[in-house]
Amino acid sequence: MKLAFDFRSIRRLTRLNIGLFIYGLALSMVVNAKIGIPPWDVFAQGVSKQLHTSYGIASIVVSSIVLIAWIPLKVKPGVGSIMNAILIGLWMDFWTPFTPVFDQYWQNLLMFCLGTATVAFATGLYISSHLGSGPRDGLMIGTQKLLGWPFWQVRTMYEVTVLAIGWLMGGQVREGTLIFAISIGYLMQASMKFFGMEPKQHKLSKTGNKNSKTSKKPAKSRD
Repeated sequence: MKLAFDFRSIRRLTRLNIGLFIYGLALSMVVNAKIGIPPWDVFAQGVSKQLHTSYGIASIVVSSIVLIAWIPLKVKPGVGSIMNAILIGLWMDFWTPFTPVFDQYWQNLLMFCLGTATVAFATGLYISSHLGSGPRDGLMIGTQKLLGWPFWQVRTMYEVTVLAIGWLMGGQVREGTLIFAISIGYLMQASMKFFGMEPKQHKLSKTGNKNSKTSKKPAKSRD
């Protein structure tokens, strides 16, 4: 969606930036819990270790590469796509010094779970601004359109690939990786519903039921 210089556009930009700000905090919690991280973050962490940079800078590098990959896929980035690629990494580095460091495993597990839930909340918040998809989402959508594969197969292909490469580069793969993979879908569904972006399947099914009911009524004779 295009932006204009009006109150609605300012509100959407504000929503986007608040979502990215919170996402940076959530990502800092997930990474610094040190019990494993999601596949793309394993890749970014591996890049940060190889380049000897902060995680946030590595995340920006990875997101920039992914955005470049949009070009042959003919996916057009929105304002939100560019801001997502740049700001999440910067906000993550901003939040890291303020993220608590725990010694007990249960404390780190709790912080990881809270961070995962916050990731879902922040994602729903910035997506609801309707200013463009994130770099990874656009990559998977473009690939799905190009290959014609089911979306879950495209996502699995990419996530398994970046997970393996990231692990070989020193990224952390542990139980948190599995926890995130299992829970994020349900949390995202709740977040999208909270921000009024729930798929309209129910309305379609209701319409279908109405149609089926009307079809059951006997047709009146014209004689």
